[in-house]
Amino acid sequence: MKKYLQDYFSYNNRANTMLLDTILTLPEKAEAVRLFSHLITSQNKWLNRLVGDQPDSELGWFGTVFSEQQLAQEWEKSYAGWLSYLNAASEAELESFVYFTGNDRSKLKVLLKDIVFQLNCHSVHHRAQINRLISEQGVKVPPTDYIRMAVLPADEDATG
Repeated sequence: MKKYLQDYFSYNNRANTMLLDTILTLPEKAEAVRLFSHLITSQNKWLNRLVGDQPDSELGWFGTVFSEQQLAQEWEKSYAGWLSYLNAASEAELESFVYFTGNDRSKLKVLLKDIVFQLNCHSVHHRAQINRLISEQGVKVPPTDYIRMAVLPADEDATG
């Protein structure tokens, strides 16, 4: 499971980086920047729930809207934090529960592996929204489908 999640997280990083490159070329980028900033903020909030740097209630899902100049650096910092956490996690930790307080103050729990999976699915959701904004501005949407990055030539070993 760990290798799968690491690979999926790596794909998500490549796809979001490609998307960010396109966002920065848009004539009207404010909404795309806001959504991309939300991806960063959400990843940071979930990581904070794991490492507990600050009270969860101090972090929103829609926090700082980063400047165009900050986006790449903030994305890389968020991705690096998650990659470091994921690389250090054991298989047993990935199968363990993370406990947190919901927005309505209810006590909740979720498996760590499901948080990691959710972060990637969340990116797919917002990449689709951003891709629509890109397309509406007449700019070519970057090819970020997972299968495009997973497919190998038939004569290449897929395991290594």
